[in-house]
Amino acid sequence: MNDILHEGGATLAYGALGIALMALGYLVVEVTTPGRLGHQIWTEGNRGAALLLSVKLLGVGMIVTTAIVTSDDDLGQGLLDTAVYGLLGIVLMVIAFYLLDLLTPGKLGAKLVDGAGVHPAGWVVAAADLAVAAIVAGAVS
Repeated sequence: MNDILHEGGATLAYGALGIALMALGYLVVEVTTPGRLGHQIWTEGNRGAALLLSVKLLGVGMIVTTAIVTSDDDLGQGLLDTAVYGLLGIVLMVIAFYLLDLLTPGKLGAKLVDGAGVHPAGWVVAAADLAVAAIVAGAVS
């Protein structure tokens, strides 16, 4: 019975941490794109904004999952490792976004949520986010 209580508590702790990191990922997309993200996705049906947020959440989820799977039996250390790798992944995704913004004409964030469908650059940003997440997940293991 103690094992299931311990594992259940660990699941809740990792789940809360993962949700917090995904919320931070949401805020990153909110800050790097113009307008209110929630309004653009849920009210206007903006597919470009939805793609950006979806890929960011998937990337953070991939990093968190890898950190959990590779963590030690020590819950405290596992949570710390997961938080650090999750934060590093988000920071690296932001850096990749701003590097793409520097290398491309115009304001990348504005192009991605302009409401005219999914801009081709959205797929490039999505690929960059997933690639960064895969690199971080690989570094974790």
